[in-house]
Amino acid sequence: MPHLSDLIRRHTSLKQADLEWIHSLVSDWQLLADLSFADLVLWVRLREDDGWVAIAQMRPTTGPTAFQDDLVETVLRDDMTDDTSRTTRAVGRRTLIDRAWEEGRICRDGDPDWSGGVPVREETIPVRRQGRLIAVIQRSTNLSAARTPSRLELTYLQSAGDLAQMIAEGAFPFEDQEPLMVRSPRVGDGLLRLDQNGEVIYASPNALSAYRRLGLTADLVGARLDRTTLELAAQGEARDEALTYTASGRAPQEAEVEARGVTVQLRAIPLVIDGVRIGALVMVRDVTELRRRERELMTKDATIREIHHRVKNNLQTVAALLRLQSRRLDVPEARAALDEAVGRVGSIAIVHEMLSHTPDEAVDFDDIADRVIQMAAEVSSTGKVVVPRRIGGFGLLNALVATPLSMVLAELVQNAVEHGLGQGPGRIEVRVHRFDAGPGHRGTGSLELAVSDDGGGLPEDFDLEGTTSLGLQIVRTLIVGELGGTLAIKPKESGGTEVAITLPLEREEGSVP
Repeated sequence: MPHLSDLIRRHTSLKQADLEWIHSLVSDWQLLADLSFADLVLWVRLREDDGWVAIAQMRPTTGPTAFQDDLVETVLRDDMTDDTSRTTRAVGRRTLIDRAWEEGRICRDGDPDWSGGVPVREETIPVRRQGRLIAVIQRSTNLSAARTPSRLELTYLQSAGDLAQMIAEGAFPFEDQEPLMVRSPRVGDGLLRLDQNGEVIYASPNALSAYRRLGLTADLVGARLDRTTLELAAQGEARDEALTYTASGRAPQEAEVEARGVTVQLRAIPLVIDGVRIGALVMVRDVTELRRRERELMTKDATIREIHHRVKNNLQTVAALLRLQSRRLDVPEARAALDEAVGRVGSIAIVHEMLSHTPDEAVDFDDIADRVIQMAAEVSSTGKVVVPRRIGGFGLLNALVATPLSMVLAELVQNAVEHGLGQGPGRIEVRVHRFDAGPGHRGTGSLELAVSDDGGGLPEDFDLEGTTSLGLQIVRTLIVGELGGTLAIKPKESGGTEVAITLPLEREEGSVP
């Protein structure tokens, strides 16, 4: 389905500021749908000003839907009528949309619309921004389950009416609203209605239960919510600085109160009609279990980071011991073998060091690659002037790929310095190109890596399959056997040697192409 921004740019002439206002409205209009027990469809004038296009739709979680079908991208031209257009009949009475736009006020239909087989009450709400109309909300209520409303439902409907009036006046959504939490409380989680003095005039059963868990023993209705909440918070372990403003209903923001091991999240929505604050809605949600799981995850992440840190320290200790052993040896071949082992251990330690600083099991491999390349070149150069260079980016790689790949990179650079360049100076080039699977695709991407030198090239009798080089055997085992990639070694046309590697990559969230 096309993105909201794409629909607006494709069909309308709205400006960027209007687009941002609509984004804010749509991000929060589930509240209006739930309070109204109604479906919402957002209509915007076409670019040619010859009709309407539906750019967003929301169904209520508190009642039955009036529209089974998706109406987004439905176009209503001015020359369509109820008699000639099946589409127009499906979305209700077109005249209400036009009236709300022309008169700039909320318009209601007196008689239910039965054209869809069930009785539907239609209403249209003009959307105003800075005194100018930019859209119309069609609010459609399914009346098939109509009955005498309870006090909760009457409070919902009254609050929905106030919110609709604020939309029509351009007072909602709030321009200076703080960023909402990832999961804000919804209407069904718990609802409090406050008067202009901040006293509770209605508390839904869920909201009252949440405050009971915090330790409330008195009646919540008739009490000042800010005072009551702060008294409860004073007995608990934490007290949010924003709690006073949120619990009073004077600011459109969120806060949390914690007491007796229970955490309750509050979200306040001031109700302002004709510039006068008449009260507020405060939605309440018990997030105790959610916060407990978050703390467990934080503890787990900290433990994992500490494990990586200790593994890195142990590997560095092993590398130091190998260096000490190497210095005591008089046999050059044995000393070279231990020095190579030090490099292999060091490349693995670098990966664990990076993982010890991130809560994720994915690391930015570019930094690791640069350190491994430099370390391998310095260890192997033995006085030669070697210039290593990386071209391209690896991006984020999972630790299961990063650890063996760091070893492979160290082996290839070290091999290029020692055998490719021989006794002379030269350049080592590491070229990498990443192909990521696109968003929404479960397939794999790939990573192409080439390590080349400008040395003397391969011996004429070189055979990768039959080589006795421990380094190349390690590279082949890790690339082909562990990572499922391909490995090829070939001479460069301009002189020297190139090792080409291709690896399959599972798509990582936040990966860098």
